[in-house]
Amino acid sequence: MRKTRRKRTRRKVKRIIGSIFLMLIFAGVVYAGVWGILKLRIASSLDMSYPYEYVEQSADLATDSDIQIAPSFASGLCVINDDKGLEGIALTGIDEKVALFDVDRQETMYAQKVHTRVYPASITKVMTAILAIKYADMNEMVTISQNAVNLEEGSQNCGFQAGDMVTMDELFHGLLIYSGNDAAMAIAENIGGSVDNFMKMVNEELRSIGATNSHFVNPHGLHNENHYTTVYDIYLMLNEALKYPHFVDAMQIGVYSMTYTRGDEVIVRTFESTNRYHTGEATAPVGVKVLGGKTGTTSQAGACLAILNQNEYGEPFISIVLGAPTKAVLYQDMNQLLDKIN
Repeated sequence: MRKTRRKRTRRKVKRIIGSIFLMLIFAGVVYAGVWGILKLRIASSLDMSYPYEYVEQSADLATDSDIQIAPSFASGLCVINDDKGLEGIALTGIDEKVALFDVDRQETMYAQKVHTRVYPASITKVMTAILAIKYADMNEMVTISQNAVNLEEGSQNCGFQAGDMVTMDELFHGLLIYSGNDAAMAIAENIGGSVDNFMKMVNEELRSIGATNSHFVNPHGLHNENHYTTVYDIYLMLNEALKYPHFVDAMQIGVYSMTYTRGDEVIVRTFESTNRYHTGEATAPVGVKVLGGKTGTTSQAGACLAILNQNEYGEPFISIVLGAPTKAVLYQDMNQLLDKIN
């Protein structure tokens, strides 16, 4: 009996030891699998905030070879390193910088000098608008400063005077719809405390969205040799701006009535969009809907336009033309791009 019990005990101990051994093996397999998954997750979550290397450069506009571009890029964005043609497009402006992006398919359909430095003119205001949405209270009353209206003669302004009281939301619409430089200055001073500090914020935001070949020194885009960008960076800016419904709503408005106060007087002004597709001065190809975007014009930058469009299936496209010799040529060449999205 005692021998039989000892045998049973030994068999039970062996079974327990065997079970523990099997459990240890299983635990090792699970650990290895989980660690493998974690390593894969970590590898697929690399920081891709900076799609191409930023290099400090002189203020002079550079050629394509001066821009350093890395082959990898953030997920969800269109990528282009070189020029890319598209049958049927023959641009009128020989020195234009141009691109057409298929947003849903993350494909660059057409590209011409997209990494060449250019002056952005009032397309700069896309960044001013982004910071306004992120950091300002749209209901806040803003007092227009003397500095905000001390702008070069002939520049596009909403007509504010020092001491005028305007809501941030009115400034925002004056910025995007009428491209008011005084509105841009008032927004910058309100958010940054000073224009210089606001521009530091703008340039930090440019880096954060990957627009590393851009550098802005003012919130409106009036000419400065140290104020530059590229077509591709403008695509990144507009792509970022389209994440904000307030921007998307404002960019589609053709006519806007603004109300503000000047002492005891209530001022009401009506502004038309600077986008000729909104005013009817330009007509998009059949089946194409221009939702909106931003215009820009200076003698150094030429006529510029960056817009979001939809084809007849509702699919979104971003199209950009910079450096057109005239506004007539700008919209003519833009229509060549829009003609391809259907």
